[in-house]
Amino acid sequence: MVSPKYHVFICTSCRINGTQKGYCYLKGSVDLVQRFMEEIDERDLSGDVMVTNTGCFGICDKGPVVVVYPEGTWYGNVAEDDVARIVEEHFENGNKVEDLVI
Repeated sequence: MVSPKYHVFICTSCRINGTQKGYCYLKGSVDLVQRFMEEIDERDLSGDVMVTNTGCFGICDKGPVVVVYPEGTWYGNVAEDDVARIVEEHFENGNKVEDLVI
C-alpha cells in the first residue's frame, strides 16, 4: 500500500463521462498536473508525494484549485510558475505558500 507524505488533488474539471471542460481546465490545470509530476520527479519526491487529478471542487472562481492532504490546504489561482514554490516550500520545507491559500 502506498503511504505518501502528501497527496495533491488538482481540479482538471473532469466530468463523470470523462470529458474535460470547465473553468480550471480552461485555465491550464491539466498542464499543472504535468508540471507537479515533473517537479516532484526532478526533486526525487515521488515516494513522498502523490498527484491525482479531480473533478470540480465547486469554487471555480478560485481556479485552478489545488488541495494538499493530510493538512487539507487549499490553494487557489495556481499557475505553472507557482508549482516549484509549492513543492519547495510545502513538500520539502513543510510550510504553506500563504499567498496562494484560500
